[in-house]
Amino acid sequence: MINPTQIAAAVIRAMLFAGVCYGGFDPAVAGSITASSHEDAPPTVAKPPAIEPRGRIYLFRGALGPIFSRGMDRLTERIEDAGITASVYEFTICRLIAEKAIREYRQDPAPITLIGHSMGGYCALKFAEMLQAEGIPVSLIVTIDPAHATSDVPLNVERYINIFLSKSVLGGGDVKPQQGYQGHYASFDLSEHDEVSHINIDKMDSIHQQLLTKIVQLATTPARAVSSEVETGSRQENASNQESGVPFRFYRNGRGSSLESARF
Repeated sequence: MINPTQIAAAVIRAMLFAGVCYGGFDPAVAGSITASSHEDAPPTVAKPPAIEPRGRIYLFRGALGPIFSRGMDRLTERIEDAGITASVYEFTICRLIAEKAIREYRQDPAPITLIGHSMGGYCALKFAEMLQAEGIPVSLIVTIDPAHATSDVPLNVERYINIFLSKSVLGGGDVKPQQGYQGHYASFDLSEHDEVSHINIDKMDSIHQQLLTKIVQLATTPARAVSSEVETGSRQENASNQESGVPFRFYRNGRGSSLESARF
């Protein structure tokens, strides 16, 4: 049996991979090399200053969150320890927090990430709709077994991942992108793994670590470099399709290829 923790880690690692520009050796720039009878000390090359993480992460618990969605609290702590502003809330005050986020963005624009479990996932999509009405983009949304009534992914979302349990009564939201969606979309159904439940899916440490790594990567990547990875046409992936023993199939504009080729 495929270990669901390893599956979830592979999902996040593959789908959140952001391209990095590599500088090659250019002889025209380097110029000629002059022979010397003695060995010169290599010139000191100043390291570029580290890029401070930027962004705001809003996390939302589900119903009875302080009891059943404590994984959101753990993830919030890990994000804050990485130097990125993060806060966790009850889904019941979703609209109030969205209004606060709009004001904060107007004062200091920074990439926005929304993460929610259960009804918190429902909230994340409603949150994004409010931002869309104000012309504000969302860098990333991650929903973890969101409610069935969760809205479609709005067009202002650049990256969306849904990790859900289609047979779950408490969650089970199989969220789809709105028509005309041009961002990156991934949906993974783990319902065939009996050891994963609505109550523990938000607490998987491997998912937390992979999310944290990629959130930091996005937060420290210049906006121009990140946007260069967004192509016309949504990218879709579905983990419930397990043909030929492959746990996940990757779809790019309707054509199947290997998961390893996915870039998010």
